[in-house]
Amino acid sequence: MNLLAVSDIESPLIYSQNISKRFQEIDIVISCGDLSYHYLEYIISSLDIPLYFVRGNHAREIEYGSGGTRHAPWGGIDLHKKVIRRKDSGLILSGIQGCIRYNLGDYQYTQQEMWLLVMKLVPSLLMNKIRFGRYLDIFVSHAPPWGIHDEKDRAHHGAKAFLWLIKVFQPTFHLHGHIHVYSPSTITETIFGNTTVHNAFGFRTLTFDFPPKTSS
Repeated sequence: MNLLAVSDIESPLIYSQNISKRFQEIDIVISCGDLSYHYLEYIISSLDIPLYFVRGNHAREIEYGSGGTRHAPWGGIDLHKKVIRRKDSGLILSGIQGCIRYNLGDYQYTQQEMWLLVMKLVPSLLMNKIRFGRYLDIFVSHAPPWGIHDEKDRAHHGAKAFLWLIKVFQPTFHLHGHIHVYSPSTITETIFGNTTVHNAFGFRTLTFDFPPKTSS
């Protein structure tokens, strides 16, 4: 399966008349936040494949554009606080929006509030293990997990609950944004247990075997 992950900044390689040719092998798109709805709608309409998203801390509650107002990208599927299994492929996704609170802005949560959001996912994840042999394939967030790709300033702390989630439920990928990449030496891919954590800043393409082998 081929995946396109996007986050934080609009790329001219995506906002291009060649998008369909450049990404013709992509099966699914995931947005990790802080991208305009019209940008995500351009991806959806150009590639004509499913797009899942979470909101970043700079997301607008309402966007105005041609055709009216939007509270979400038309055709996109919001993953926040949800556990979704695709019927066609069986891929299991879940997500949590926003970042760790550092001011009075929208889509920000304390560490304790992030724990509550994660705990609400647990019953569905446990049921997935019983029904499908695994908890989760892809976890999507805007903020990174605590201690992986995060930074020391309050605005870019990772979520402690996310680190616990990927340690316990072992998704194949944890995709996040929020951490801008200004240097080629910046680490954007980290293996943590059975999970590979990717910073999706800008965009990146990933290829993985699916369905995965399940452990007994």
